[in-house]
Amino acid sequence: MKLKLVKSLWGMDGTLPGKIRQIADAGYVAVEAQVPGDDQLPEFLRLLNEHQLEFVAMVITEPPDHFASFREKIEKARSLEPLQITVHGGKDWWPFELQKEFFAEALEIERRIGLPVNHETHRGRPMFTPSATARLLREFPELHINADFSHFANVCESLLEDQMVDLALCISRARHLHGRVGHEEGPQVNDPRAPEWAAQLAAHEAWWDEIVLARLTAGAEYFTFNPEFGPPNYMPTLPHTRQPVADLWEVCLWMARRFVTRYSSLVR
Repeated sequence: MKLKLVKSLWGMDGTLPGKIRQIADAGYVAVEAQVPGDDQLPEFLRLLNEHQLEFVAMVITEPPDHFASFREKIEKARSLEPLQITVHGGKDWWPFELQKEFFAEALEIERRIGLPVNHETHRGRPMFTPSATARLLREFPELHINADFSHFANVCESLLEDQMVDLALCISRARHLHGRVGHEEGPQVNDPRAPEWAAQLAAHEAWWDEIVLARLTAGAEYFTFNPEFGPPNYMPTLPHTRQPVADLWEVCLWMARRFVTRYSSLVR
């Protein structure tokens, strides 16, 4: 199983050509982002081709009609022939019957377009806790996720020690990974290299190890990892100045390289 390191454009500064060049030079093989607007799309596609980067499309549904938003954005993403699609879809407050309608339609569309669609575990969305996610995964055996368990830790105010049954199901359906380390009171530690976050880092890496092993067992051709730490206000800042307390690019690169080392030992 091949590892494909993915880098999000989220939080990067500078021009689009500079961002894409920086991503390619650092050894990433794909870019994850929403489909650019029509004014930037030709340049974006040219830059991906120039630097031989693949594209992981991100679809974020919006009100007033999340269903219509999903249909429109998934078609735009599909037209670019991405490697796969990451979806933030729906809302956490939806009744379960409405959630079922949304994900049933999402699966129909996924089958039609023939591309992997991974629904992100995220605050504010239906998959915001292990139990809420597992309920949907039991309802829909074909449904897969993008695992961002930093949100689980934050929402549940724990490292999920009492939710291992539901978490195990989530792990078994993860096809993409956002490798951000969260903690019991927030979705992102200020710097995963700091010793005070050792327990949180260890918990997340143990979950990630299980995801890699599950994909190996499933015979997956590749696995995608995005060290998706974010800018302020995900990244804590100093009071009054809003100066970030760590360098976002360096944090992401450290996390990516660390995952490569762990991954290499797991797939031998």
